[in-house]
Amino acid sequence: MSELLADYFPLVVFIGVALAISLALMIAPFIVAYKNPDPEKLSAYECGFNAFDDARMKFDVRFYLVAILFIIFDLEVAFLFPWAITFGELGFFGFWSMMVFLAVLTIGFIYEWKKGALEWD
Repeated sequence: MSELLADYFPLVVFIGVALAISLALMIAPFIVAYKNPDPEKLSAYECGFNAFDDARMKFDVRFYLVAILFIIFDLEVAFLFPWAITFGELGFFGFWSMMVFLAVLTIGFIYEWKKGALEWD
């Protein structure tokens, strides 16, 4: 029975250390943080306008455009990781198919840049 417990001892130590670190990281901001609240810090922020205004007010659609562009170009990176891991096994076709994919995304990025979708003025 003691051999079985000895096998699980590193796991118990790992869980104990993880709990200690997580508790320290949760308690430390309350002890160390600089407390200087002002109305701007305490105000609710929701997509650039107050969260408790009229529900039928006009809002700027650029917030959603930036979010959609972020998702599109973030997915590009998500497709690059598996490609990079299997790069040696894909060969000539795998390399050039990813180059076509990156070219299409680059053309889309340049199009959005020229249209001014990334400008905030």
